[in-house]
Amino acid sequence: MRYMATYDLMETLRNTNAWLGATARTMASYPAFSLMTNPGLQWMAAWGEVTERTFERMVVKPDWGIRTLTCEDGKDHLVSIDTVVEKPFGDLLHFNVQEREEQPRKILLVAPMSGHYATLLRSTVKSLMVNCEVYVTDWHNARDIPVSAGKFDVEDYTLYLVDFMRHLGPDTHVIAVCQPAPLTLAATAYLAGEDPDAQPRSLTLIGGPIDPNANATEVTDFGHRVTMGQLEETMIQRVGFKYPGVGRMVYPGLLQLASFVSMNLDRHSKAFQEQILKVSKGQASDHDAHNRFYDEYLAVMDMPAEFYLSTVERIFKDGEIARNAFTVEGKPVDIGKITKVAVKTVEGANDDISAPGQCIAALDLCTGLPDSMKASHVEPGAGHYGIFAGKSWRNNIRPLVLDFIDQNSGATRKATDGNPAKAGAKTAAKAANSNVA
Repeated sequence: MRYMATYDLMETLRNTNAWLGATARTMASYPAFSLMTNPGLQWMAAWGEVTERTFERMVVKPDWGIRTLTCEDGKDHLVSIDTVVEKPFGDLLHFNVQEREEQPRKILLVAPMSGHYATLLRSTVKSLMVNCEVYVTDWHNARDIPVSAGKFDVEDYTLYLVDFMRHLGPDTHVIAVCQPAPLTLAATAYLAGEDPDAQPRSLTLIGGPIDPNANATEVTDFGHRVTMGQLEETMIQRVGFKYPGVGRMVYPGLLQLASFVSMNLDRHSKAFQEQILKVSKGQASDHDAHNRFYDEYLAVMDMPAEFYLSTVERIFKDGEIARNAFTVEGKPVDIGKITKVAVKTVEGANDDISAPGQCIAALDLCTGLPDSMKASHVEPGAGHYGIFAGKSWRNNIRPLVLDFIDQNSGATRKATDGNPAKAGAKTAAKAANSNVA
């Protein structure tokens, strides 16, 4: 019961802070107080507004917010988000651009299960949708999954990816962002051994810890520093009575958020102080840069305890993927059996989460793959977020990834000009900067 009590205590603290913020904002905004000018009341209302929004966003799943897309024909097309595969711990979504011809590039974008929702890849999805059929793994919040659904660890995660790849077929190009990179590599190797005809055509791994020991970071140091017993005792809690997953053992999203914030505490503190000042001066808006970023950043999800613990133990501590010693349901997964899937790695020179060297280790593990089907790229000046979102992704990395996909695609490309990758990049940049209804 103490695990459940701790979970409910954290939720109580979050609720209390949200209530304090709402109370301060409401009290300081009484019309009677406007009879006298009081900067203290203005600051109090601003503090309440920012505080309330901050703590309320922590339990809200963000919306994709992709309703229309400006395509290469210059017209705005409606976008429907269809669930094509539905599973207890995650769905496969298709971003269907209506009244547009099916695009020859079919991309499976594997989103991380690392504390944030798949919507963290919103800008990545928008940039690819311009001239690709985009499918995304949408992982569920463990607090909303009943205990009757069973466990979910790294092997189950791998098998989910295997099922998604089988559903999409062999003409798929897979892009894995950050955390899922090693397990996506394992899923591809699993298919190579069990169902070769279902393998995707290409695999792009972006900033993932294939070999966490290749270049140590604060994340990898933490993984080696603590014991599994310490992690289970301090990080794992049982979902409280408020949610459908009551009784499920999880690694709470609020704990993960505390870890994220502590890594750059000064920067986040300064950002919130500046936002309170802007609100008090009437210079902030509902969708300004601060709110757009933190509405997504603060929205966190619980992870199944067995997934979190097995990731730390098997990927980081034991290095099963790095040693090519990973197993699924007792069957060895030999990465060397990948012989037909082109593999590309992308790293950021300034990545402090998955440092350069960790991801490119995948190419050495693909011993059965010719060098002509391997590629790598290190983006100068890019941090972890920059290699899959922002200018570095749109202007530099995305064109390289699409060019790699085209080089390893069996489908006949419909050229828009001499270079379809560059043409797509220009249109994608235009679409990403346009207003989405």
